[in-house]
Amino acid sequence: MGLGGTAKKIQTLADTAEKMYQRLNELREQVQATHDSVTDTTDRVKRLENEMAEQRALLNAVAEELDIDVETVSAEAHISDAEGVQETAEETPDQERDAESGESEAESPDDAPTGSGDREDPETAGD
Repeated sequence: MGLGGTAKKIQTLADTAEKMYQRLNELREQVQATHDSVTDTTDRVKRLENEMAEQRALLNAVAEELDIDVETVSAEAHISDAEGVQETAEETPDQERDAESGESEAESPDDAPTGSGDREDPETAGD
């Protein structure tokens, strides 16, 4: 092989080392940027949590002044949210597709009235 082959291998090794060094510097910069972003986000979250605590204290004071039971209102809101999530989860793919296209199951051709069209209007049914 001789000295020419050895020099070529050393050059290849040096080129590879240079590429790895550049990549390592890029990764170091990315890690630093991620660290800075996480630090900024942490500071922002702490600031928002403090603002929320202040707002909650103000709302509690106003609710107390107006004689509103905050725990009951909060519980009702959580129940409504849970029911909304449950209803969404229970939708079938057909219902989701119909909702997206603006159709409902009652408007589908299979559910169309088959009579003469003399259906009683629900608003005037008791008249």
